[in-house]
Amino acid sequence: MAQIQPRSSRRGMVRYGVPVAVAGVAAATVGLVPALASSGDPDLPKISAEELVAKMAKANVEHLSGTVKVSTDLGLPSLPGGSAGGSGGGFGGPHGSGDRAENDKSEKPDVSPGSELTKLASGEHTLRFAAAGPDKQRVSVLESTGEYSLIHNGRQLWAYDSAANAAWHSTVPKGAHGKKGKGDDAAGPASGATPGSLTPQQAAKQALKAVDTSTSVTVDGTAKVAGRDVYQLVIKPKGAPESTVESVRIAVDADKGLPLKFTLTPKEGDKPAVEMAYTKIDFGKPDPDDFRFTPPKGADVTEAKPHQGSAPKAPEGLAGLSGAKIVNEGAGDWSKVARIDTGMPGGLGPAAGAKPGGGGGEQAQKLLDGFTKEVKGDFGTGRVISTRLVNALLTDDGDLYVGAVTKEGLVKAANQAAR
Repeated sequence: MAQIQPRSSRRGMVRYGVPVAVAGVAAATVGLVPALASSGDPDLPKISAEELVAKMAKANVEHLSGTVKVSTDLGLPSLPGGSAGGSGGGFGGPHGSGDRAENDKSEKPDVSPGSELTKLASGEHTLRFAAAGPDKQRVSVLESTGEYSLIHNGRQLWAYDSAANAAWHSTVPKGAHGKKGKGDDAAGPASGATPGSLTPQQAAKQALKAVDTSTSVTVDGTAKVAGRDVYQLVIKPKGAPESTVESVRIAVDADKGLPLKFTLTPKEGDKPAVEMAYTKIDFGKPDPDDFRFTPPKGADVTEAKPHQGSAPKAPEGLAGLSGAKIVNEGAGDWSKVARIDTGMPGGLGPAAGAKPGGGGGEQAQKLLDGFTKEVKGDFGTGRVISTRLVNALLTDDGDLYVGAVTKEGLVKAANQAAR
């Protein structure tokens, strides 16, 4: 039985927000199960899962450009009288730049990557991506009302929102660039919200960051993505009934070894929660002008503060979240739950600070009941906010428990922490 030996205890990345949790990628630790690519269309040479992972690790792509489609459906709870959290909120959309620019021209727009790119956490988006080695990348999010671009060139990082005619500029600290290495040459700065972080290859890298026996990896046939032949690598949790993740599927270019499509499917529903795929790709050298940027005349430019000289680092797993502590260390990597002290005694109830007997308190309670569910346990009382991928529990003591686990798994972990 071919297996990849454990390399480290690093966990996959999970992003969260309060009160609604938003996941990035529920990344895995991988124990390989022997498997060969089944025959299909196209007819490619057989390859084992171990060989395909090694091929991905050796991928060395300096130059590429293409179009990426990103689709996210986390199944965020609906607010009474509002729309579901699974759609909208894109650039230039109902909560995007165009709306902001029209409603409050006196306020300086925030077009920093940390503010704008979180909008990719819902709905469908089309991106144009180009890379010329580790020092030059560009990604543009295309919307009906305009375009949001993030450009990395050497130590310069620019963001520009055409709808608001506003730009953000940062100078990346020395040594923060991604090290040139196999498979990572087009990744850009070592971490954070950079152009390279919005590609299928970066999502796949997160999913294969560490190796263990808690996950099986198989090769499940072949397919075509963006007109190119690919092998399909499938990652699944092993012995993790409380995990919300059904599988992670990575389409790997049969020639280049580059991931061209990333699909994260939860156990709930039959639609992927996250899907990123190239619809067009070219491995030729992009136009050098793609990586040059000068703010247009009249643009509102914001200079990042010294401590914001680079994009914020992505947390190394749940334990990397600010102030987070894993409360169920004995659980498998797919069932980990983190606790964060929010400093919010009283949590989300009752009615989150509404005055007793007031009409506003009744309305607030109704709103609260619409997108959360009250639970009780050894931890006391709290409210669960559920999505298809990540669940979060905020207790009346102000503790936030979050993980890519079921509601039952979340309550179980919170009870263990309270004992």
